[in-house]
Amino acid sequence: MTKLLRAVFLVILFSVVSACEIQPVKSWERGYLAKPSMQLTPDEVENGLDEHIYFSKEASTGGQAVGGGGCGCN
Repeated sequence: MTKLLRAVFLVILFSVVSACEIQPVKSWERGYLAKPSMQLTPDEVENGLDEHIYFSKEASTGGQAVGGGGCGCN
Protein backbone atom coordinates (compact mmCIF):
# COMPACT_ATOMS: atom_id res chain seq x y z
CA MET A 1 0.00 0.00 0.00
CA THR A 2 2.84 2.41 0.74
CA LYS A 3 4.31 1.96 -2.75
CA LEU A 4 0.96 2.82 -4.31
CA LEU A 5 0.56 5.83 -2.05
CA ARG A 6 4.09 6.99 -2.86
CA ALA A 7 3.46 6.59 -6.61
CA VAL A 8 0.20 8.56 -6.41
CA PHE A 9 1.94 11.28 -4.40
CA LEU A 10 4.77 11.54 -6.94
CA VAL A 11 2.34 11.74 -9.87
CA ILE A 12 0.41 14.54 -8.15
CA LEU A 13 3.63 16.33 -7.21
CA PHE A 14 5.03 16.21 -10.75
CA SER A 15 1.75 17.35 -12.27
CA VAL A 16 1.58 20.35 -9.93
CA VAL A 17 5.22 21.31 -10.45
CA SER A 18 5.02 21.01 -14.22
CA ALA A 19 1.95 23.28 -14.28
CA CYS A 20 3.89 26.11 -12.62
CA GLU A 21 5.84 27.28 -15.62
CA ILE A 22 7.37 30.75 -15.82
CA GLN A 23 6.61 32.21 -19.19
CA PRO A 24 8.74 35.06 -20.50
CA VAL A 25 7.12 38.35 -21.44
CA LYS A 26 6.41 38.51 -25.16
CA SER A 27 7.83 41.43 -27.13
CA TRP A 28 4.38 42.84 -27.92
CA GLU A 29 3.42 42.73 -24.21
CA ARG A 30 6.36 44.84 -23.06
CA GLY A 31 4.66 48.04 -24.15
CA TYR A 32 1.87 47.44 -21.62
CA LEU A 33 4.38 46.90 -18.81
CA ALA A 34 6.26 50.10 -19.71
CA LYS A 35 3.23 52.32 -19.07
CA PRO A 36 3.57 54.67 -16.09
CA SER A 37 0.45 53.19 -14.48
CA MET A 38 2.15 49.77 -14.31
CA GLN A 39 5.13 51.01 -12.27
CA LEU A 40 5.39 50.22 -8.56
CA THR A 41 5.44 53.92 -7.81
CA PRO A 42 3.68 55.65 -10.72
CA ASP A 43 4.14 59.15 -9.30
CA GLU A 44 7.53 59.76 -7.70
CA VAL A 45 6.48 63.07 -6.11
CA GLU A 46 3.42 61.53 -4.46
CA ASN A 47 5.50 58.59 -3.27
CA GLY A 48 8.08 60.94 -1.75
CA LEU A 49 5.36 62.89 0.06
CA ASP A 50 3.79 59.68 1.37
CA GLU A 51 7.15 58.47 2.69
CA HIS A 52 7.80 61.85 4.33
CA ILE A 53 4.41 61.79 6.06
CA TYR A 54 4.93 58.19 7.20
CA PHE A 55 8.42 59.04 8.47
CA SER A 56 7.16 62.09 10.34
CA LYS A 57 4.23 60.31 11.97
CA GLU A 58 6.20 57.25 13.00
CA ALA A 59 9.16 59.23 14.40
CA SER A 60 11.46 56.45 13.30
CA THR A 61 14.72 56.47 11.43
CA GLY A 62 14.37 55.44 7.82
CA GLY A 63 10.61 55.50 7.50
CA GLN A 64 9.23 52.31 5.98
CA ALA A 65 12.40 50.24 5.70
CA VAL A 66 13.56 50.26 9.33
CA GLY A 67 11.79 48.54 12.20
CA GLY A 68 11.22 50.10 15.58
CA GLY A 69 10.19 53.56 16.57
CA GLY A 70 11.29 56.50 18.66
CA CYS A 71 10.48 54.66 21.89
CA GLY A 72 13.55 52.41 21.65
CA CYS A 73 11.63 49.20 20.98
CA ASN A 74 12.64 47.05 18.02
